[in-house]
Amino acid sequence: MHSRPYPRLARLPRQSFFLLGVRGVGKSTWAHLCLSEAKRVDLLDEALYQDYLVDPSLFAAELRSVSPGGWVVVDEIQRLPNLLNEVHRFIEGRRLRFALLGSSARKLKAAGVNLLAGRALRRMMHPLTPAELGGDFDLEAALRSGTIPLIWAAEDRRAALESYVQLYLREEIRAEALVRNLAGFARFLPVASLCHGATVSISGIARDCGVARTTVQGYLEILEDTLLAYRLPAFEAKLRVRERRHPKLYWVDAGLVRATKRLYGTVAPEERGALLEGWVFHLLRAHGEGTDLHEAIHYWSPHSAARTEVDFLLRRDGELLAIEVKSQARYHTGLLRGLRAVAALSGMTRRILVYGGRRSFMTEDGIDVWTFDRLHRALAEGALWP
Repeated sequence: MHSRPYPRLARLPRQSFFLLGVRGVGKSTWAHLCLSEAKRVDLLDEALYQDYLVDPSLFAAELRSVSPGGWVVVDEIQRLPNLLNEVHRFIEGRRLRFALLGSSARKLKAAGVNLLAGRALRRMMHPLTPAELGGDFDLEAALRSGTIPLIWAAEDRRAALESYVQLYLREEIRAEALVRNLAGFARFLPVASLCHGATVSISGIARDCGVARTTVQGYLEILEDTLLAYRLPAFEAKLRVRERRHPKLYWVDAGLVRATKRLYGTVAPEERGALLEGWVFHLLRAHGEGTDLHEAIHYWSPHSAARTEVDFLLRRDGELLAIEVKSQARYHTGLLRGLRAVAALSGMTRRILVYGGRRSFMTEDGIDVWTFDRLHRALAEGALWP
């Protein structure tokens, strides 16, 4: 099992920044390697947390020992967002630079990001990618157990995933009192995992969970705020409000999708399509972090054609790039239906079909047909756009 930290895609900004990501994704390890000389404040240290909770001025007293322009790493900042008042003061008064690590954006939404607007960048750390894993990468293992470093490095990945889901319910949800009805939220999680890669029907989820629609809306916001899932909006080219599509839901990691459904073995054929689609979304987000890979990602589904869709539509500088993901190992022209339909969009520069086969080529009408390995290489080399 790989024991040393993998080199990460993340680069150290020159100014203060929030670094958000799920528990175990490697934020603290990365910060320790990049900022080995920095002053460190770990709010998971319960004694320190209680001291600052009672008297936040103790935090300021410690910051005074840091030389002007120096770095301070604050781990799990969402536990005490009121400390951001002092962060603000020391950025302005002493030019200190802060790496503010967190596994939940919920308490930071109002207190932190707004307070430090313009003074701290917002960065995300994602599960491991093929570019980071190098020769250790295995697509089947990534789809089966995910690539969160804490899970990937575990001797028993199944046991690690089981405890991770329980830890999430216990520490992130119950400890922060994010929901009143923990049993209802526990019923919601496996239902939400069935929506991975699918459009979100709040009424359908509410019916399956036996809770109100407003409750489900709140639960989905908790999933997003604790960085476990994201809602991908539909691309709208001057659509009227009544034509707007529902967003699609993607979990941050395939292992967590499966663990909430208590699936740990070989990936079944009926799971594979959604997991591969989610895997590509993960790669687009991870490689897009802090780069010019894309300004926005959407999915495309014209209102006039209910069964026509393209999984990902990237926008950059007024140009578009379309990606369709298929799990089939055998290529046939029927896989191109969405990509051919999307060709008429203004600004389209490249259309890519990523499929489960072994050959990469270009069709007569200019569609790139790529293997997953070819996609991984293009992203690592910065060669996705033509």
